[in-house]
Amino acid sequence: MDYKTLKSIIEGLLFMAGDEGISAKQLGEILGCDPALARDAAEELKADMVREGRGLRVAEVAGGYRLTTVPEHAPYFEKLAYTPGRQSLSQAALETLAIIAYRQPVTRVEIEEIRGVKSDRALQSLVNKELIQEVGRADAIGRPILYGTTKAFLDYFGLPDLSALPEPEEAEQDLLAEQTQMLFEKLDSMQMTLDEFRDEN
Repeated sequence: MDYKTLKSIIEGLLFMAGDEGISAKQLGEILGCDPALARDAAEELKADMVREGRGLRVAEVAGGYRLTTVPEHAPYFEKLAYTPGRQSLSQAALETLAIIAYRQPVTRVEIEEIRGVKSDRALQSLVNKELIQEVGRADAIGRPILYGTTKAFLDYFGLPDLSALPEPEEAEQDLLAEQTQMLFEKLDSMQMTLDEFRDEN
């Protein structure tokens, strides 16, 4: 493939990899090329984004590459995060939140195994709304982030503590899917807008 296509594919792979990023070695394996070539293409993509003044950047973190936003644009991202109006949770965010509530502490990979789809955006949305937080790192390759719910999660849904989460009948450890569905339905019915939550507090 030509170099332009190679960089385009790498950009897409970095988007799919999310916060955990991807190493030059992994890029080489996926693209079927030498890791050095993959690294050169990633570095050139990084330079292209800066030169063209694009809204995303390629950052090298812990030996891997990942997409980030431009630090100077942070004030605008904050405005988006706290824009008044309805900011209710999407179905994807609710499903992700339900899994975290029951399974915490849990990694992104474990969440995605349960949901069957990527959960980067849902996780970022929940972190921005301060409903979940990083509670540690898993003792596994790459030390992935462990997520758990926050006090704001309890406040947002009017729960006194995690023991108040709905329990399915004849609940067992392997009934996570049923538990998750029940919590999803409960949270979906209880959900209020962030404005309503702020007004009450």
